[in-house]
Amino acid sequence: MAEQPTGKPSPQEVEKMIRDYQMVQEQMRNFQIQVEQLQMQSNELQTAKEEVGKATGKVYVAIGGVIVETSKETALKNIDEKSETSTVRLQSANKQLNELRAREKQLREKITQMSSSLQ
Repeated sequence: MAEQPTGKPSPQEVEKMIRDYQMVQEQMRNFQIQVEQLQMQSNELQTAKEEVGKATGKVYVAIGGVIVETSKETALKNIDEKSETSTVRLQSANKQLNELRAREKQLREKITQMSSSLQ
């Protein structure tokens, strides 16, 4: 971003910074939704694991709209695999969300600084 010779940012530079800020906020909202969905999925998997663990009879799983019988061990193994994948995805989404939060803070401070120098 080139500044004017006076050292003050141009109104166009401030507007671009505001657009960038709004884009980061939108990305943050999207990642927050993703994090919430992954946390819900993780909770559901934990509940499923507890229920399968308590099961004493036959265990059934839904596969693509079809319900099939499986062993308790296989069901628990599948739940554990899904939980592990979900955990990795949740950690990644949280990391990206934290990076976006830092970027949002940086942009907010820069916009405030630029706006005050225009006055």
